[in-house]
Amino acid sequence: MARWIAAVLVVLVAVLGFIAWRNSTPPPASPRASAAAPANGATTSPPSDVPAEPPAAPAPAVATPPAGGPGVVWNVPSPWSVSPPRPMRLATYEIGDAECAVFYFGPNQGGAVDENIARWSGQFAGAPQAKREERTVRGMKVTRVEIRGAYLAPGADMQSQGTRPDWELLGAIVQGSQGPLFFKLTGPAATVGAATKDFDALLASLAKR
Repeated sequence: MARWIAAVLVVLVAVLGFIAWRNSTPPPASPRASAAAPANGATTSPPSDVPAEPPAAPAPAVATPPAGGPGVVWNVPSPWSVSPPRPMRLATYEIGDAECAVFYFGPNQGGAVDENIARWSGQFAGAPQAKREERTVRGMKVTRVEIRGAYLAPGADMQSQGTRPDWELLGAIVQGSQGPLFFKLTGPAATVGAATKDFDALLASLAKR
């Protein structure tokens, strides 16, 4: 009897040990899972049926002054504020309800002095005669002009944006070593008149770079 009980206990222990071994052994990895896991942490390329991301669009072109610049520098009057860059302009300054635009188109570009003065006069009703003065600043010829009347406010297409009575234009054409430089201060006559001293101080500060 004792031997029979001992034999049963041995069999029972063996069965329980087999069951415990089966539960503690992890199932084998499937072939698909093994292929998806790269060895040594290396990355793999995406499947060929996944569409690639489209290339990024190129950044928009930004209008900039001609390379090299005009070769002329100047001091900005302290009451004037510098405006953000604008197309076709080297600089723009705000003076209350008036503005001073600076243009540079490159060597031998921008037209002759007389042509530009005639064009500025044509931006006023009746094309009034410009008051003209020649100066020399540090070896550079400067043509300064004053025009007053009803300003036609030409837009980007050079069409009038509406007549503005009693406006004034202070302009200067500077013959720099890299081509002509144009200063054009326009606004109500009262504002431009008050800014005349600062405009002349800017011209007096012109220097070759």
